[in-house]
Amino acid sequence: MRDRLRYFITHPRVQALIIVLILVNAVLLGLETSPSVMAAAGRFIILLDRAILVLFVVELAIRMWVFRAAFWRDPWSVFDFLVVGIALVPASGPFSVLRALRVLRVMRLLTIVPSMRRVVGALLAAIPGLGSIVLMLAVIYYVFAVIATNLFAADFPDWFGHIGRSLYTLFQIMTLESWSMGISRPVMESFPYAWAFFVPFILVATFTMLNLFIAIIVNAMQSYTETEHVALVEVVEEARNHIEADLQDEVRAMRAEIRELKTLLIARVGSASG
Repeated sequence: MRDRLRYFITHPRVQALIIVLILVNAVLLGLETSPSVMAAAGRFIILLDRAILVLFVVELAIRMWVFRAAFWRDPWSVFDFLVVGIALVPASGPFSVLRALRVLRVMRLLTIVPSMRRVVGALLAAIPGLGSIVLMLAVIYYVFAVIATNLFAADFPDWFGHIGRSLYTLFQIMTLESWSMGISRPVMESFPYAWAFFVPFILVATFTMLNLFIAIIVNAMQSYTETEHVALVEVVEEARNHIEADLQDEVRAMRAEIRELKTLLIARVGSASG
């Protein structure tokens, strides 16, 4: 029974059906945000959403029963459990905020689609390297924020009145959102050499640091893919060695049977001739 359920729950068609249900559920959750749609077909949408949730619970229960302790050792399975569990909590009273979190069910696609799992795994693997870049960027922000506050606070208090405002303004400049006409040129009218502050900051914070972010993520994805490839090669090699060992055992067994048959045949021929 357990083996049959394992075969059923891991079958590609069942997995494809789960993906379709997740996508349909995502559409339903989007439709629930439209008052006109809910007024026309709200009851049907809610019933269909609950039916899909029941299927998710059944699928999750089967996986928990089939894989037992291995289910809880798998981070993706734990994520599925939490996402589905949130949807089961009554979205009323102090838990009303959980109603908005039902859309997290859509993120189950990350645990089912292998390509998405690889991307998420690579991003998680890139966190240590990204942490170093974030710390470096924080130091750069702090240095430039202190300089900007000392230089421009008196004339532009809304943008550089204190270090907190300077940090936020520098973040806007880093995103290149209205940085020239909105901030840099007005400041340059009072401080003609302010370009010597803004241009180096953009070169360092926007072009250099953000490209380092991208480089680390790309490198992490490449390393993650290579690790998966090596693991797959090891599995294939192990399976090949196992098959070769089985074949060698079968060949030795067949040779032993042939020798026995040969010995038996010689004995019978000898007894017949005698």
